[in-house]
Amino acid sequence: MIDLLAVFIFFFAVIDPIGTVPVFIAVTSRYDQHTKRRIALIAALVSSGILLFFMVAGELILTGMSIPLSAFQISGGIILFLFALNMIFGESKPEEELKLINNHRETAIFPLAVPSIAGPGAMLAAVLLTQKSKFTIWEQVQTAAVMLSVLLITYLLMLLAGWINRFLGSSGASVVSRIMGIILASVATTNILSGLKAYFSI
Repeated sequence: MIDLLAVFIFFFAVIDPIGTVPVFIAVTSRYDQHTKRRIALIAALVSSGILLFFMVAGELILTGMSIPLSAFQISGGIILFLFALNMIFGESKPEEELKLINNHRETAIFPLAVPSIAGPGAMLAAVLLTQKSKFTIWEQVQTAAVMLSVLLITYLLMLLAGWINRFLGSSGASVVSRIMGIILASVATTNILSGLKAYFSI
């Protein structure tokens, strides 16, 4: 049995549903309400498909490339830690991804589904939390269900984006993103230590 709350917090930190709201508002600013709801649904479905793919095939790809999971866990932890530092000290998720919108075509796929929802941190989490040698099939199914629940929250927040933006504002979303970064940094450190322990058989 997995720790459902810990897994939920982990996915909530790396997916950052609240940080997706300003991105969604910017991407859909020129569309009517019906189109906005359609874009939110497409983005949620695409990001779900991407992360489920990494859950199923991520470890198989690593095995085929002869990369031990412990090495992936260490490198993944380092990347997650750097990602967390960027959330804390650098530009927050909304600020960073709103810049992408000014230079790229505004679509539901980019930058909304990728990298706003299914970003590198979420992809790494999907692989690390469904290791075949560490978790049973039932535990992997539970992890997938928790991840999908976070994506459902993300979808609902996109539908309520207008109200949330008025309530939090850009500053509020930035604060939440930095708090999630602190949580993610501690999780990343735990992953690095666990990977070192497994690699050196401590």
